[in-house]
Amino acid sequence: MSLVSEPAAPSMRTAVPGPTTNRTKEELDAVIDARTVQMVIDYDKSIGNYIADVDGNTYLDVYAQIASIPVGYNNPTLIKAATSPEIVSALVNRPANGNFPSTRWLTLLREGLMRAAPPGCTQVFPAQSGSEANDLAFKAAFMAYRRQQRAGSLWTEHEEETAMKNQAPGSPDLAILSFRNSFHGRSFGSLSTTRSKPVHKVDIPAFKWPQATFPQLKYPLEAHVEENAEEEQRCLQEVENIMSSWHCPVVGIIVEPIQSEGGDNHASPEFFQKLQAITKAHGISLIVDEVQTGFGATGKFWAHEHWDLPSPVDIVTFPKKAQTAGYFFSNENLRPDKA
Repeated sequence: MSLVSEPAAPSMRTAVPGPTTNRTKEELDAVIDARTVQMVIDYDKSIGNYIADVDGNTYLDVYAQIASIPVGYNNPTLIKAATSPEIVSALVNRPANGNFPSTRWLTLLREGLMRAAPPGCTQVFPAQSGSEANDLAFKAAFMAYRRQQRAGSLWTEHEEETAMKNQAPGSPDLAILSFRNSFHGRSFGSLSTTRSKPVHKVDIPAFKWPQATFPQLKYPLEAHVEENAEEEQRCLQEVENIMSSWHCPVVGIIVEPIQSEGGDNHASPEFFQKLQAITKAHGISLIVDEVQTGFGATGKFWAHEHWDLPSPVDIVTFPKKAQTAGYFFSNENLRPDKA
């Protein structure tokens, strides 16, 4: 397939949303909640960085399907890969790779995902979405903490029995700390760490997990060096206070390199270096949510590479631009006790 040239510029033919979008949206709403539909898209006519709607309008797309289209619409290289025998086999046969991996699985991991692994991360745990990746990362952090407490001992019969009743000690009271204005997903576990908008959370039970303040820096940075340093130190002290006072052990901290949905909020490399130092001092996991920022969005392949951390991040979650999802990790103790 040869490359198709992008439009020279956006082209508007109707009001937005157009009449065909409005009509289709009304029909959709009869079978699925369509209140969030902005435009109905003609993906066959979308190309590169331009997206076309069913009313004939063409837009320069900087939304990119919520940061999930890294190389544009109808990319010929991706189309060629998507129609390959390997992809057809995976779609038709739906391999349960944990139990029945294909003969290609090791090569796909080594030459695919592991080539993109963050510095120091030697293993990967696949998932199906960013929210699921964060949920799985929380589970890994919980299990690693409890394994550390057991000091090599096996599960007890009492732990196994109480786990089936959602009771301690088998189902312990542990927490993940996140930051105000953060977004980590809408599935049940990750939603307890999401703090961006009430519409995501109202009426839904949540784990009683803590939140700390994410730094609110003043700009231009060079004009507010001292104030911003004080703000970051205040937020770090709040993290320390939560660690020592929360009603149950905080066994992991999840943070976005750049708060995206929560308002394009940034912090300095020094803030993240000190945050990692806190997790190291307490023997807990640092989870970096690179769902929005990973795979080249910030000038480096992983946004946390800008931090110059002294040691690898414990867990890095990803999907979107990767066209898959999961988490990379650097510590073998983050593997479950049993498979």
